[in-house]
Amino acid sequence: MRALRFDPAGLRLDPNSPEPVAGPGEALIRPTRIAIGDADLAAMSGRAGFSGIPGHEFTGIVERVNPGPGRDDHQRWQGKRVVGSINIVCGKCDLCRAGLSNHCRTRRVLGLVGKDGCFAERFTLPIANLVEVPRSIDDDRAVFAEPLAAAAHAAQLVRIEGKPYITVLGDNAAGLLVAQLMAKLNASVRVLGDSPGKFTLCEKWGVKHRHADEAGRRQDQDVVIDCTGTAAGLLLATQMVRPRGKIILKTEPAVEGARTGMEYGPALDAIVVNELEVIGSRCGRMADAVDLMVSGSVDVLSLMTARMKFADAVEAVKKARQPEQIKVVMEV
Repeated sequence: MRALRFDPAGLRLDPNSPEPVAGPGEALIRPTRIAIGDADLAAMSGRAGFSGIPGHEFTGIVERVNPGPGRDDHQRWQGKRVVGSINIVCGKCDLCRAGLSNHCRTRRVLGLVGKDGCFAERFTLPIANLVEVPRSIDDDRAVFAEPLAAAAHAAQLVRIEGKPYITVLGDNAAGLLVAQLMAKLNASVRVLGDSPGKFTLCEKWGVKHRHADEAGRRQDQDVVIDCTGTAAGLLLATQMVRPRGKIILKTEPAVEGARTGMEYGPALDAIVVNELEVIGSRCGRMADAVDLMVSGSVDVLSLMTARMKFADAVEAVKKARQPEQIKVVMEV
């Protein structure tokens, strides 16, 4: 089968990659749509020590199931169109038993940590991770399930009282999804970015927007959701949020910080001095994302800025790195 591989030698489309075998409790999945996320680009940058097949955002068809001992529901998954949670967990450690399975002590992450991903013609994932896609949701929309689930999780961390002022930093896919969800709550929401071309989407959704360089630093925002993944973004968040306000980090800034060499000291000082609450936000529930798409309350298709074939996967990754792109989707 064909698979996109990244290793110290670089990025290449391998035409003779061995097809994976579904282990006990796993499904063999044929992807029909694959999206390139920021985490994938970070993995393929060489900075995170990743080697293997990347990719974690997909829509796919279950081709084969290995039920494993004690499972009798495997037949219902055969041929189903699915999306899936990217966290492969043990289900036995103290965190899993406490309902914190996304933080499992031995977790692997599809296409990112210890598990080959979906940038291939076949890949495997535990049956327990799968969520069926309703017929009303086409493949193009379903491929946004993972980033939409993560955005919904970030929105759920914000407690809305009165009509708070909320700023979303970043006009990438994460920022634009979070902004849509927050704008539906009783809040005054704005997006700060640096790509004027993307602001037309905010206008379409009725979300306020502004260039980040034009925004004041008056420390008057109740909540700032940083989707930039940069030390500069975190520092800007501390300059905008009110004392004892809340900052939600929707990204993993350490990766970007390692690249830029920018120090986090000033931002950390502000967190202490202004007694800020800082919360990390990672993955959400895929079922929540599917429900949001079924309701039609979130526009995901407008975030697809390029469509390419999997045969051109290397070029697709190059395109995804271009600043004007929001989400590049590959057809398999």
